[in-house]
Amino acid sequence: MSLLIVENVTHGFGGRRILEDASFRLLKGEHVGLIGANGEGKSTFLNIITGQLQPDEGKVEWSRHVTVGYLDQHSTLKPGMTIRTALHEAFRHMFDLEKEMLSLYDKMSEEDADIDQLMEEAGEIQHILEHSGFYTIDAKIEEVANGLGLGAIGLDKDVAQLSGGQRTKVLLVKLLLEDPSILLLDEPTNYLDFEHIEWLKRYLKEYENAFILISHDMEFLNSVVNVIYHVEDGELSRYTGDYDNFLHMYEIKKGQEARAYERQQQEIEKMEDFIARNKARVATRGMANSRQKRLEKMEIIEKPRERPKPSFHFKEARTPSKFLVECKDLVLGYGEPLTRPVTFSIERGKKIAITGTNGLGKTTLLKTILGKIPPVSGEVQLGDYLFPGYFEQEAGRDSSQTALEYLWGLFPSYTNAEVRSALAKCGLTTEHITSQMKVLSGGENAKVRLCQLMQKEANWLILDEPTNHLDVEAKEELQRALKAYKGSVLIVSHEPTFYEGWISEVWNVEDWTLKIV
Repeated sequence: MSLLIVENVTHGFGGRRILEDASFRLLKGEHVGLIGANGEGKSTFLNIITGQLQPDEGKVEWSRHVTVGYLDQHSTLKPGMTIRTALHEAFRHMFDLEKEMLSLYDKMSEEDADIDQLMEEAGEIQHILEHSGFYTIDAKIEEVANGLGLGAIGLDKDVAQLSGGQRTKVLLVKLLLEDPSILLLDEPTNYLDFEHIEWLKRYLKEYENAFILISHDMEFLNSVVNVIYHVEDGELSRYTGDYDNFLHMYEIKKGQEARAYERQQQEIEKMEDFIARNKARVATRGMANSRQKRLEKMEIIEKPRERPKPSFHFKEARTPSKFLVECKDLVLGYGEPLTRPVTFSIERGKKIAITGTNGLGKTTLLKTILGKIPPVSGEVQLGDYLFPGYFEQEAGRDSSQTALEYLWGLFPSYTNAEVRSALAKCGLTTEHITSQMKVLSGGENAKVRLCQLMQKEANWLILDEPTNHLDVEAKEELQRALKAYKGSVLIVSHEPTFYEGWISEVWNVEDWTLKIV
């Protein structure tokens, strides 16, 4: 049974082609991984099927009676509500039914009330609520919230006080509690900690309904999907099986396309040579004309397009002092302390990964060391000759400047060609370079900001979740560049597979926290 049918959808933005004649189907119980390089149109596709974007051509048809839950990259929560209140919203329809039932009981006390009719209606609603698990909602909320680490934060906390990662968790828990017949998940593992990614992995493995998942975490994808849709050059291609099977089949397909192109090019070359040598001779002019007609009718195979590959290189500044930073009795927080007093130092040449549950102070630590926010108490002593390079989470997402204007504004001495060349080295095409920052995908935006970081000499890189949104190829290249970098690195990351093997130490902020984890 098809839950969703997409037929011949075409969509573009300005002069940029995103999807062209794309078709897709989702069957009951399918666990679909939607994959592709940054900017190929994955999030655009989800926005089209949810009605947030209208395609230029084609149609989207949902099966009747399906319920769709969508977690996108930019979902938000309203300040003023607690986590518990936000999660209760997942059961709004049940609370509305309860309200209706209570009003029926109130009507029974009115004169001329049809008691039997009212009792029958109230009884029907009571039956629905009981069978829907209405009276165990709080237990269900606690179970799923604890699975993704919200219990440790406190369900009565205002959502306005949450970090970006914690807000993502609230939205994800709310979506899972709604239990729609189709889940649409756009990079749900971004900002999740390792143990919570494992919990979500188990949940989706056992999920009986269908889902469409965008993720650049290949291990996660391999564990939970049974169908892959690959978007490339505006086309959607379906592969049965997990991500590893897709890779195998994709390599075979690309090899076949390359060989078909080469064979046709050789055939064209021979025909053109024959035509050139024989069209002037009376005896062979007929054969030459015949081959000319065949050549004109031939359906030309396009040369397989080579997607631009990113090339990252961080410039190194002069050698700093032996200690980059020395902290004594440092308490992190925004007014309210997040940690106990901690004393530590970062020695020149060290590459350190910061890990731990969201909301315990990883980003706060980076900003405190850089002097962007003051510590609650304690001392931060910076070394000499420091030239830090800072990659901040989600910066520049709302800018109306194009990627070209954004980078040129930061480096006005560059020529137009130098700015374009720098961005192109990071795997960005002309279409990306001339697009506004706010319409770029998360991965494209991150590549622009990594490009910015690479233009200045630095002897210390401070990176806050740099791999969020990056496609597999870009992640691998960033890992290579950081391995090769001779300076010091302080990186916040929830991906052990990214940093293991090249970092010197791992600091877990859970060892410092005042909270129960």
